[in-house]
Amino acid sequence: MKLKAILGLALTTSLALTACSSGGDDDTSATAPGAASCAPSSGPVTLNFTSWIPGIEDVVKVWNAKNPNIQVKVQTGPNGNGGTYQNFFNQLKAGNAPDLGQIEYDALPSFRVQDGLTNLAGCKPVTDAKDQFIDWTWNQVSFGEKDAVYGVPQDSGPMALFYRKDLFEKAGIPVPTTWEEYAADAVKVKAAGGYITNFSQSDINQFAGLAWQAGGHWFSNDGSKWTVNFQDEATTKVADYWQDLIAKKLVSAVPPWTTEWDSAYNKGQAWTWVSAVWGANSISSGAPDTSGKWAVAPMPQWTAGGKTAGNWGGSSTAVFKGSKHPYEASQFAIWLNTSEEALTLLNEKANLYPATKTGGSLAALSKGVDFYGGQKIYDVFAEAATEVTPDFTWGPTMTSTYATASDGFKAAVSGSGTLSDALKKAQTSTIDNLKSQSIPVAE
Repeated sequence: MKLKAILGLALTTSLALTACSSGGDDDTSATAPGAASCAPSSGPVTLNFTSWIPGIEDVVKVWNAKNPNIQVKVQTGPNGNGGTYQNFFNQLKAGNAPDLGQIEYDALPSFRVQDGLTNLAGCKPVTDAKDQFIDWTWNQVSFGEKDAVYGVPQDSGPMALFYRKDLFEKAGIPVPTTWEEYAADAVKVKAAGGYITNFSQSDINQFAGLAWQAGGHWFSNDGSKWTVNFQDEATTKVADYWQDLIAKKLVSAVPPWTTEWDSAYNKGQAWTWVSAVWGANSISSGAPDTSGKWAVAPMPQWTAGGKTAGNWGGSSTAVFKGSKHPYEASQFAIWLNTSEEALTLLNEKANLYPATKTGGSLAALSKGVDFYGGQKIYDVFAEAATEVTPDFTWGPTMTSTYATASDGFKAAVSGSGTLSDALKKAQTSTIDNLKSQSIPVAE
């Protein structure tokens, strides 16, 4: 996807970035067109970094101990949509943003539109590391543009099927490999006194991952205008599929991330969860009484024998516009997201799944997990990470898009409308929102 022209039209200021730093050596690569020059700073450097990763302070301590001339001060806060993104925007407006910040893939376009990010394509530490990352994650931070990198991929959220192995075996139900089998199993599970899963009525990110797997494309452009389409064939297929399960009361609809949600899994009322790799920790912490009873299988497919996965979540480490030390910031960001010691700590502290091609082979991810009956569950996710299609594009107003869709999903669950109605409303609202910001939209 070529977003550069589109995003450029939306900016109120020029996208020509100032030099990344002054002084330094001449051994860096030539500046890529459209990117800033990026040379090392002279003398000691202090970088400010904001993140919400649990235990990030411990990871940064390792860097600081090894790099006395490039010290990183870390500040933690709520997750992005919980307040940190708004803080970033306020800081950018005031001219006092940190050097680096954690930004989820679906939020990056919003910061790009606001001209808040440094194009790191001129920073040698970044360009040298490109081939270390899974292709689709690199596309998320480059928007498919040539000579553009607006963040360093941090983690990913390849999706798979968490399921209660003991309950499926007791009921004599084979693990579903297709969505058709999954729907048929939902009937059997209901007859056995449970629900095959809990449909998230408010976390639209999960639905986005399901649509992504099916081949949905919500945003695209022709080089001059955005096209917004939450009603494409693939997305409609996914919406109709889940609407049918909701209408037949074959899925529960407990609000996610609540005590009630945890209880449903802890008591065996919900038998599966189609979720991302980080969901392993959500289940083990929320349903401790079920230890040893879970397993992980590939995501059900729309076509028998298919090998396509969706993605739910994932973040980047971005360098904000205005940083005086992007070269050093890019060095830290690459270390944080590629070095074995950092990736191991990030997994141990926060269950992050690396965005690197070799991340799945970390020693920390190669062991059997007791909670999952000793299964090497990360092998399943390592395979899924290679099966995520690279061309899913996020729009520049995802926060408001999610909010509108969430309201519609809640109504659908309660019987006041359908998921398709919710997506249609979200599409209209998103287009209106883009127009209100003078972002060109295809009619």
